[in-house]
Order: sequence, then C-alpha cells, then structure tokens
Amino acid sequence: MRLNELDERIVHALAEDARRSYADIGGLVGLSAPAVKRRVDRLRAEGAITGFTVRVDPAALGWETEGHVEMYCRHNTSPADIRQALSRYPEVVSASTVTGEADAVVQIYAADMRHFERVLERIAGEPFVERTKSVLVLSPLLRRFGAGTPE
Repeated sequence: MRLNELDERIVHALAEDARRSYADIGGLVGLSAPAVKRRVDRLRAEGAITGFTVRVDPAALGWETEGHVEMYCRHNTSPADIRQALSRYPEVVSASTVTGEADAVVQIYAADMRHFERVLERIAGEPFVERTKSVLVLSPLLRRFGAGTPE
C-alpha cells in the first residue's frame, strides 16, 4: 500500500506524538478532526498503521549500555529459529537478518558492561551460533521512529 501525501502527513504527525489529538492533526494538514479520524481508522484497517506505542529512554529503566551484535550462524539456520531464540532475551530490542557475512544483527540494551557480557555469552551459546562480533554504542547520534521522524 502506498500512502498519498495527506496520509503521509498524518502518519508523520502521529509518529511525532501518537497522543496528538485529531483536531491538532487536522489543523496541521487542513482537515476536520472527524476526517482525520476516518483516515487514521482506514490506515489502521489497511495495515499501514500497525499500532501506537510509547518511547521510553532505556536509561530510565536502568539500561545504560547499548550494543550491536553480528551473529554468524551454522548453515541452514532459519530466520524463524533465530527469532525464536532471541525472543527469549528481554535485553534484545531488535534483530534483523542482513546481507553480507553476518546472518543477523542484534541490538541489545543492558544495565552495564557485565550484564551485556552475560547476555552476549548466552546468545553465543545458542546451538546454531558459530560466532559473534559486537560493538558498543558510545553516543547515539540520530534515532528515527515511525515514519522517519527524528527523535
């Protein structure tokens, strides 16, 4: 599904603040509040908008260490197997299969370096993992959420 310009503007407004009122969004895009609501309902029904959520600073939860781990898996490891294993780790906030040498890239938040190390050891111990390569984030420079809206 491809969004038209008006729908894109509505989605960007919601990505900035999902609690924004339909009247406020309508003022931004030139529609009435009921017209915005109808469009949002349609976008949800068609699957363009998949939900509304809250963004929480991981440090507020005590998770001050962020790292990215490249996973190199044994031959014939399916994405479903990787997903199933990684879904058991609350520290894993995202995981994607990728092109290149690695099979997947995993984003992890941990309380501190020791916590990150323990999670990494557990992931590396999964039966399908041959090796891992990790990097730690020093300073996040740019994060985008939703429809490419900067944090």
